[in-house]
Amino acid sequence: MLVLEPIVHETIWGGPRLTPLTTTGETQIGHLYSVYARKELSNKILNGAYAGKTLQEVRPDFPLTIALTEADKDLSLQVHPDDEAAQKLEQLARGKRESWYFLEAPESGNLVNGCCLKDMESIRAHVAESDYEGVLDYLPVTVGDYVFVEPGTLHAISAGSLVYEIEQGADFTYRFYDYDRVDAKGNKRELHTEKALACLHPDLKSVVRRYNVEEPIVEATYATQLHHDLNAYENKQDKDICFTLLKGQGKADGVELHPGMTVIISPGERIIGLAVQEAMTAWLTI
Repeated sequence: MLVLEPIVHETIWGGPRLTPLTTTGETQIGHLYSVYARKELSNKILNGAYAGKTLQEVRPDFPLTIALTEADKDLSLQVHPDDEAAQKLEQLARGKRESWYFLEAPESGNLVNGCCLKDMESIRAHVAESDYEGVLDYLPVTVGDYVFVEPGTLHAISAGSLVYEIEQGADFTYRFYDYDRVDAKGNKRELHTEKALACLHPDLKSVVRRYNVEEPIVEATYATQLHHDLNAYENKQDKDICFTLLKGQGKADGVELHPGMTVIISPGERIIGLAVQEAMTAWLTI
């Protein structure tokens, strides 16, 4: 098994709710990455023969990204490319798929979910006038809801949300609009309006689902399963499982586990001595 050290990522829209899960004191945290493997950034391994190495060194380009994501402010309006668009626009094999499990609900009770307009000509006209509100549709969400975002869906997490987030595929997104926000240096973030429009499927919308007891939610490329009240966990599958602690504590291979940490568990491996109120497991289905 691989016990991973989370990575703190501050953002323009992040906040302080994840600060207690860190030792470094940042107060504008957008992502606490518990699984992240890229050449430019990767989790450090805390246990075993690979202790001190990074996940990228040991498992190059590990296909899942997992994080706790806090939205102190609304996130940018964005679209993820599907596989075809990623190949055409970025020469990458896969687009981006993601899901959210809501640990805390948005203040508004809604997230941005697709378009209220169905024809691209009307959408382009509204975008040209910066009338994004005239394009947006919304989805009510609450604590415990699960939402999968199909590539091509216009979407955004709303202020107040705290989610377990899982992504598979390319590590990029196309921003429509970012509320004209500026960073500490007075710079606006880059927009990708034309690429976003090229990827947009106006008919796509997400739906809310809820986990059944001990039953996974399975998507085309990955699956997740919510767990409660665990004192041990064993990987009984024939593939790696990412075990993410959400509430509680424990140890894995001698390393103390805290909320926001992930252990990659190989087939047949077992974690014992857990005092877990809530955890999420995830694995590839391809």
